[in-house]
Amino acid sequence: MMACMASESRHISVWIDRHAADVYEYASNPANLPEWAPGLGSSVENVDGQWYVETPSGRVGLAFAERNEYGVLDHDVTLPSGQVVYNPMRVIPDGDVCEVVFTLRRLPGVNDEEFARDAGLVQADLTRLKHIRESAAQAQ
Repeated sequence: MMACMASESRHISVWIDRHAADVYEYASNPANLPEWAPGLGSSVENVDGQWYVETPSGRVGLAFAERNEYGVLDHDVTLPSGQVVYNPMRVIPDGDVCEVVFTLRRLPGVNDEEFARDAGLVQADLTRLKHIRESAAQAQ
């Protein structure tokens, strides 16, 4: 039997003072990514049903999990090299508020400094999502 080496993960989360359905609806739309997740990319486009994001390292493909009632926002990012990176993400309801959890997995060859930098970028994106959704509630 071969032993399987698990990759390291870091769960990064933010609480948002909005209903989970509202946050899920907004975050699941790839067209909104440049607004709340500029760490991923600066612009998005849909070409024949496939989403693409312009990033500093080139154009990447983006595919979210099918729309679902469970708040699953898992998504695959296909890098310019063709490597596919799976990104687990959830919007978890808790009454009138929710928690958004992103699982950052350390990729092979990523050192501690790069992993910490990536975690900081994800935290900044989730914090931006929080501010955008909570500001939208105040504007209503």
